[in-house]
Amino acid sequence: MLSELRVCNLGVIEELSLVFAPGMTAVTGETGAGKTLVVTAIELLVGGKAETSMVRPGAEEAIVEGRFDLGETECVIRRVVPAKGRSRGYIDGNLASLAELSELGTQLVDLHGQHDHQSLLTGSVQRQALDRFGEIDLQSLREARQRVTDLEAKRATLGGDPRDRARELDLLRFQVDELVAAGLDDVEEDDKLRAEAELLADAGGVRDAAVVALDALSADGGASDALSRAIASLGDRAVFADVVRRLRDATAEVDDLARELRSSAEGIENDPERLALIGDRRKMLQDLRRKYGETLAEVIAWRDDANRRLVELEGHDELAAAIDSELVRAKSALEEAQKVVAKARAAAAPTLAAAVEAHLPDLALPKARLSVEVAGVAGSEVTFRFAANPGMDLQPLSKVASGGELARAMLALRLVLTAGPPVLVFDEVDAGIGGAAAIAVGRSLSALGVDHQVLVVTHLAQVASWADAHVVVDKVAGETTTTTTIERVDGKERVAELARMLSGSPESKTAQKHARELLESTRS
Repeated sequence: MLSELRVCNLGVIEELSLVFAPGMTAVTGETGAGKTLVVTAIELLVGGKAETSMVRPGAEEAIVEGRFDLGETECVIRRVVPAKGRSRGYIDGNLASLAELSELGTQLVDLHGQHDHQSLLTGSVQRQALDRFGEIDLQSLREARQRVTDLEAKRATLGGDPRDRARELDLLRFQVDELVAAGLDDVEEDDKLRAEAELLADAGGVRDAAVVALDALSADGGASDALSRAIASLGDRAVFADVVRRLRDATAEVDDLARELRSSAEGIENDPERLALIGDRRKMLQDLRRKYGETLAEVIAWRDDANRRLVELEGHDELAAAIDSELVRAKSALEEAQKVVAKARAAAAPTLAAAVEAHLPDLALPKARLSVEVAGVAGSEVTFRFAANPGMDLQPLSKVASGGELARAMLALRLVLTAGPPVLVFDEVDAGIGGAAAIAVGRSLSALGVDHQVLVVTHLAQVASWADAHVVVDKVAGETTTTTTIERVDGKERVAELARMLSGSPESKTAQKHARELLESTRS
């Protein structure tokens, strides 16, 4: 619901802040006081057209802010209209485009009257409304349509043009053969080859270093002899028993190191041929990475994907025939699902139209007619058509000229189609009616307020008396400026406002009595 609305410098409104209640709220006031500016403010929040003329004279910009309670969360929408330049929109403090405001707005608010933000005027929403009313099962249609889409996409990936396919086959065969011939199976092969090449390139230096180290360890006078002399000098003296043990361990370790050095030195030989082979192999790996991937892992993955694609293309004709056959069956199933849905929509359409028409006489549209036309594949083209008077041609709701008639037609639709945005705003819904018809309109709006938040701009006491909350817009004229105030009324103040609406005089005892009777009758 719309929990709070703040408006600054919009038309005659200098500043106002209003907290809204659930259910139905009536907005009333003298002609020209600025009632419709409340609707204009809400319209701006949901992406309505902004004009610089909306800005209060002398102000730099008009600002409208609305806080929407979404249950567990809330959303704040802000619209700024400068006296010069383009308007700006914000959603929860973040800049938002007009399209984003409109998209969010259609989920939150429906404006009924001479406005553009009426979701029920769009064909897609009318189709959805018919489906909900008729409880149309669309699951089989969705599944059949998705099956056709998936098969067509799969068929397209096979390659349709024989020449293109032949060229792709030749290229893939060459690439796969090249990669298979390379015998790639180790993603770390290049690192290992580099290490081996570095060792072979310095074979002489490695052997020389090993010989020098070996002499230092095991030659006469080397580390091994020095350790032996240390052990001998300490002898069997108990005080040095631990040191002698450790010296013997060191001697054994030095002997092991000497053997390892000797083995390593003997195993390292100059091998120019092996070094050349490694260089050639590394160059080939570099060429493959340049063509197929940054790393050997990517090259191997590319080879495997290419091989799968090659197998697929080589079996193209057989696979294509299988998919084509399956596609024929899927399209046939889709056609059947479309027929079923079209039949169901066509059956539900007159029932929906009759249900809506049943409300029209009570809404001062006694001779009005409404039809729901269904056409197109699967009955997807749904159009609500309306004629307010006998002899008039039925025409789409979006082309209904009278704001009051359209608003009442929308009200009738909403009474039947309970789903919709949580906030419903009605302006001019009571244009051209009075008496019993006005009471019926008020009763209908109150009924909508059970499941929706309903805001109604009205000049009829018979309508306003049904509201759960009542706010009055008043215009205050100064010597140089005119401002508008808005406040909630209850008790005696509400009775006085209803009396003003009934007779033009809030002090009229007769009108006040009538106002109290209206309130008592709506409560009962």
